Amino acid sequence: MTPTGVITAARVTHESGSVDDLAAASPESQRAGVADLCSVPDVEEAYVLSTCNRVEAYTVTTDAAVGRAALEEFFATSDDDALVVADHDESLRHLLRVAAGLESVILGEDQIIGQVRTAYEDARDAGGIGPMLEAAVTKAIHVGERARTETEINEGVVSLGSAATRLVADDVPLDGATSLVVGAGEMGRLAARSLADAGVDELIVANRTVEHADHLAGELEADASAVPLEALATVVDDADVVITATGSEEPVLAPHHLETGGSDERVIVDLGQPRDVAPAADDLSTVTVYDLDDLESITAETREQRADAASEVEAMIDREFGLLCDQYKRARADEVIAAMYESAERIKARELERALAELDTEDAAQREIVESMADSLVSQLLAPPTKSLREAAAEDDWTTINTALQLFDPDFGGNSRRPPSSVAMRDADRSDVQLGATDDD
Repeated sequence: MTPTGVITAARVTHESGSVDDLAAASPESQRAGVADLCSVPDVEEAYVLSTCNRVEAYTVTTDAAVGRAALEEFFATSDDDALVVADHDESLRHLLRVAAGLESVILGEDQIIGQVRTAYEDARDAGGIGPMLEAAVTKAIHVGERARTETEINEGVVSLGSAATRLVADDVPLDGATSLVVGAGEMGRLAARSLADAGVDELIVANRTVEHADHLAGELEADASAVPLEALATVVDDADVVITATGSEEPVLAPHHLETGGSDERVIVDLGQPRDVAPAADDLSTVTVYDLDDLESITAETREQRADAASEVEAMIDREFGLLCDQYKRARADEVIAAMYESAERIKARELERALAELDTEDAAQREIVESMADSLVSQLLAPPTKSLREAAAEDDWTTINTALQLFDPDFGGNSRRPPSSVAMRDADRSDVQLGATDDD
């Protein structure tokens, strides 16, 4: 099957909505989100990317209106003001920007490319990846990798965990401080490493699965220990700095956890989505709570420092976006060419059978001459339209492309879409050789 649909996307991100908007938009899981979208009639492919900073969904349909309706239903619980819907070209370009780190809270952060890759695996497992999204998502991953190896877009602060450490350092001297990290996932791991590098005196990792917390504590170059999540009420008393990064559906820190303690002032950074810290905790006089929205000062500084690298990545995305569009165009032209050759092959086979029957000869050499002549006629007759169709695709002349599809493929527009046969594509490639065509055609 070759790419013939249109991509439509919708998203709620840290730029368009609040932490609560993101929580409302989050699906049960990426796989479940893909399965829900694919269950909608006429949605052929789907991809869902859900992180603490964004929930994005992409669909492939033959009609953009169908994709838009499916996405509006997918984000039905989201505030309309927080939802951004994008058409085909904008969706593709945005996905490339996301993987490159240009749409992240921390410009150029490294975690997003791994998240894009994991979402791709989830979507593929759920049956949502077809030819169009295969090309789009793998291109995005390729761009993300190039951005980080060929530019300095990820120099310096490269994660929310390190940004959180920078933020609390403005309020609390980290050298000699006692710190607590709640959550031992990727974000918690990055926060713990950043705190350890900042010289905290003691670091406690609390996690639902103690083995994971213990493993993380063992990796750190600091006096680190692990406790179960149930021990929060005890260990939080002694913490000067707390960074939370769990996937809990409910807050793990409430006011009663923070009302006592030896610290005169406690600073908490809530990286959870949904929130890990109950909003009422910020009302306590000895507690300062920051959330994702409060990291703007760090992100603004990072953006200024990486402005030149960002410009390089923008130019890279422009080139790669053009290559992706050309890839889709060639695939669409090849579909028409395949249909054209399949139609010609059927006619050729029928007429060959009739001609050979009338010749009534068992001479293999004579039969080979007739068959060779038929092959030559088909190739020569179809070589000019093959060249014209590829030129039409390169020039975005979809009227010519669709007309050709209707002429040569009787199933065009119906429910049956057959992939190009190897014979048809072999003959199409052979006609290119005869014409002296290149990939630039």
